[in-house]
Amino acid sequence: MSGSEQDQYVEFGIGSESYAILISDIHEIIRMQAITEIPDSPMYMKGVINLRGDIIPVISLRSLFMMAEEPFGKATRIIVVNHGREAVGIIVDRVNKVVRFKDIQSPPLQGGEMYGARISGIGIAPDMLVGILRLDEVLIGRHKFSYSAADPY
Repeated sequence: MSGSEQDQYVEFGIGSESYAILISDIHEIIRMQAITEIPDSPMYMKGVINLRGDIIPVISLRSLFMMAEEPFGKATRIIVVNHGREAVGIIVDRVNKVVRFKDIQSPPLQGGEMYGARISGIGIAPDMLVGILRLDEVLIGRHKFSYSAADPY
C-alpha cells in the first residue's frame, strides 16, 4: 500500500506511540476542558463536553488501547472527529503536526487482531513509524460506540 502525497494527516501521541488521523476526518482540535461523566458508561468513555452548544461524547484512546491513564497536562488535547453525522472527541496526550506520508504499509498481522483492526496502515516518516487509525474501528469496532437517549452505550 503506498500513500498518496496529497493525503494529509494530523499526527499525535499517546505515551511514546505516534498515531495519525486523516485531516479530512477532523472537525477541530481543542484544549482539554471539563468533561461531564456519564454513569455506567464503558471505561474508555470519559463523558461529554459542551462545544458551542453541541453535546459531544469524549473517549480516551489511552483507556481504549488499555494503557494506564495519566493526569492531563498542558499538551493534552481533544481531537473532535466527524463520525457519520455526529462529532466525537478523542483525548490524546499531544498533537504533534500535520504530515504527509510517501509510503504507507499494511499493519503487521503479528500485532494481534485488535491492533490490525484499529490501524489501517503504518506511515513511514523519516524518524519514526506512525500508526494510521481506522476511525470506524476505533469508534465502533468491538466496542460499540453510540451516544443517544435510546441507547447510551
